[in-house]
Amino acid sequence: MTVKARHHYGMTAVLAVLLVAVTTFGAEAAADRPSQGQTLYIPVYSHIYSGDREKPVYLAVTLSIRNTDPHEAITLTTVDYYNSEGHLIQHYLDRPLDLPPMATVRYVVKESDKAGGSGANFIVHWQAASAVNPPLTESIMISTASQLGISFSSRGVPIGAPTP
Repeated sequence: MTVKARHHYGMTAVLAVLLVAVTTFGAEAAADRPSQGQTLYIPVYSHIYSGDREKPVYLAVTLSIRNTDPHEAITLTTVDYYNSEGHLIQHYLDRPLDLPPMATVRYVVKESDKAGGSGANFIVHWQAASAVNPPLTESIMISTASQLGISFSSRGVPIGAPTP
């Protein structure tokens, strides 16, 4: 490969990293602004793959929704669990749930529940009477099968305003 070609590929890689950094910063900045509601996407994994033969490792999933506003309640209107194909697996709310200031609620997908797959996700809709700090949504996945212990987490990202 010529020096010019290496320079071109190097510049392309740098631009790609900058684009990811700017996009990520923009999404995080939007998540931190006071809001009266959002639709959040939270990635989860009911299993991941291990080894050359892609052996599945099944995971328990905990979705944690934390009201980060010290003064105002938020209302959760939807907590829905989807599988890798985008099909709805479970509605977790029968009616809206008020989450007081600084309170947390959690939803658990059992390790034995394999329906979600490696591309599962939650969609959460929330709203508030006035502009508040957006909630912190995290998913924590864990397995302690045999002598293997694995755990990791991911955070939700806003994908739009809530639907009424």
